[in-house]
Amino acid sequence: MKILEFLSDPIIVIQEWIIQLFTNWGVTQEWQTFLLYLIGSAILGTSALLITLVLIWAERKIIGRLQDRLGPNRIGPWGIFQPVADMLKIFIKEHIIPDEVDPIPYHIAPIISVASVLLMWAIVPFSDNVRGSDLNVAILFLLGVGGLGELGVILAGWGSNNKYSMLAAFRASAQMISYEVPMAIVLLIVVILSGSMSLGDIVSSQNIANIFLLPLGALIFFIASIAENGRAPFDLAEAESELVAGFNMEYSGLKFGMFYVADFLRAFTSSVIFASIFLGGWRGPGAEQIPILGFFYLLIKSTIIWFIGVWIRGSMPRFRVDQMMAITWKFLTPLSLALLIVIAFVNKLLANSSQLIQVVVFLIINFVLFYIGFLISNKLINEKVRMEVSSHKRVLAQPTNIFTQPNSGG
Repeated sequence: MKILEFLSDPIIVIQEWIIQLFTNWGVTQEWQTFLLYLIGSAILGTSALLITLVLIWAERKIIGRLQDRLGPNRIGPWGIFQPVADMLKIFIKEHIIPDEVDPIPYHIAPIISVASVLLMWAIVPFSDNVRGSDLNVAILFLLGVGGLGELGVILAGWGSNNKYSMLAAFRASAQMISYEVPMAIVLLIVVILSGSMSLGDIVSSQNIANIFLLPLGALIFFIASIAENGRAPFDLAEAESELVAGFNMEYSGLKFGMFYVADFLRAFTSSVIFASIFLGGWRGPGAEQIPILGFFYLLIKSTIIWFIGVWIRGSMPRFRVDQMMAITWKFLTPLSLALLIVIAFVNKLLANSSQLIQVVVFLIINFVLFYIGFLISNKLINEKVRMEVSSHKRVLAQPTNIFTQPNSGG
């Protein structure tokens, strides 16, 4: 019976065993709580960083196949140990620090970039009874921690004493802040529907996954998360053609590796957040009776969303800066504002209606708003005036001195 209990919910069983061990050692309740949080944080942070090795290999392999390449294939079977070799290489590479850098922002920027990603895992509900911290303001915490990533980018560009790095940092911060606006608006809609800002309550309230109630909101959130993470086709912060390497150009060795890890881990972390908000998180058949199933449900949903993001990264070309900013300010933000107003109004009207009626009405609203937004944006694109050089008379150098002109007698 104990074996079945352990298999159905191993985390809680291990937690109870540790508590019993601390009690036998005479550890007070306050210290037990502190040590449990410390152990949980260490395990969660270490696991997330180790997962990054698998994510790097998988992403390189998938993009290789999408682009008719093999991807990693030398070190280990299917090249599976290539990330390990890269990690060892980064650990032993020399730290080259340019002259006249600002030391405090230069050295702290990589740490902030990694920490901003790891902090998001603290509020993720992995199962019905396993989560880091059940914050009642988890959505605000999520937006606030996302701002730390922007701070890391700005500090990296500012502290590097390099104009190209600074330009990339300005571009990245403008991109992140711009795409956080529609993301925050969509999260506000989710809070209205669930009645709570706690991520655990949002997951528990999804008897029907929010993606069926807000398909347009899910699409806006997904696009905004890709752009905020700086992934292709929104990777303007690291546009090699005009910025050499981006905001991290003056970094080498382990510091560059921290930016590298943060990039790959942030992509999967965003997928976990998306799965929790729109796909029901850990919820699934038997997840409440066998909590370990909830962890696997969350992993499967997150992996599907992550794969779609990798697919887009390996398939689409990069947007120009003006196109990237136009997408958020001229399309996503107005669309999300319209969705917020309509959903808030209709949700109040249908408060006492059956769930089926609410789903049908919300679906109709989402598709109608998307169609209207598509028509308006398409009309604006078609009406945009494009200058044709061939249709204008070219300016030619002509003499203005009357003594050198023909028929002047000179």
